Amino acid sequence: MMAIERLMRVAVALILLVMIAPIVVVVLLSFSSASYLTFPPPAFGVRWYQGYLTSRDWLAATWLSIHVAVAVVALSTVLGTLAAMGLARLPWVARMLATGLILSPLIMPVIIVAIGLYYAFARLGLVGTPLGLVLAHTCLAVPFVVTSVGASLARFDRRLEMAALGLGATPWGTFRQVTLPLIRPGVLVGALFAFITSLDELVVSLFLSGANAVTLPRRMWEDLRYALDPTIAAVSTLTIVATVLPLLWVHWFKPRSSGD
Repeated sequence: MMAIERLMRVAVALILLVMIAPIVVVVLLSFSSASYLTFPPPAFGVRWYQGYLTSRDWLAATWLSIHVAVAVVALSTVLGTLAAMGLARLPWVARMLATGLILSPLIMPVIIVAIGLYYAFARLGLVGTPLGLVLAHTCLAVPFVVTSVGASLARFDRRLEMAALGLGATPWGTFRQVTLPLIRPGVLVGALFAFITSLDELVVSLFLSGANAVTLPRRMWEDLRYALDPTIAAVSTLTIVATVLPLLWVHWFKPRSSGD
């Protein structure tokens, strides 16, 4: 048994090494002093971070991605929470059908979703607009919110709602004072994944951003194809930090919420 446990630990360590090594390489390249991507870096500095912070194109793409992601978080969190609550009240057969429909953007290949959204939005004149990106990213983010809130509702005792209504609370007051505080961890986790989904989405953005709404992932993709300088490593490092920090926050938040 001891030998098997040691073998499993070695296997897990190797898997983690394979997963983390590319990230470490990207971070090291972001501090390179070379004029092109080369590893190991000949020297270290913050030249490429300065280039990113002084580039109008990079900053415009970054702010657009942030604005779109914030709008997606607000819209998908509201829609996903309401959808999860509605699904929890449906009969089993109807719930399975509706859940499959809502989660279909996660099941289908993203290229199929992107093509469908492109043809639909082209007729509405939404291609190349921030509004089109917000709506498209919301379609991809809502399933994450529904899944997260649905997990919280699975542990929710609906008799608490009935008790509040029986004591004279309004439906809105019951939701605000009883339901929402109990499912809040699921809502926050869903909002976090909605933000990450929007911030990192590339395929749909390639179809819908056009020439006037270039997001950060598309700007990175174009730089990787045509420029290939270490600026993209600096941007990638900042994106990793922007993704990891909220995940760490959720990791610490959930145990405290469970203890409350």
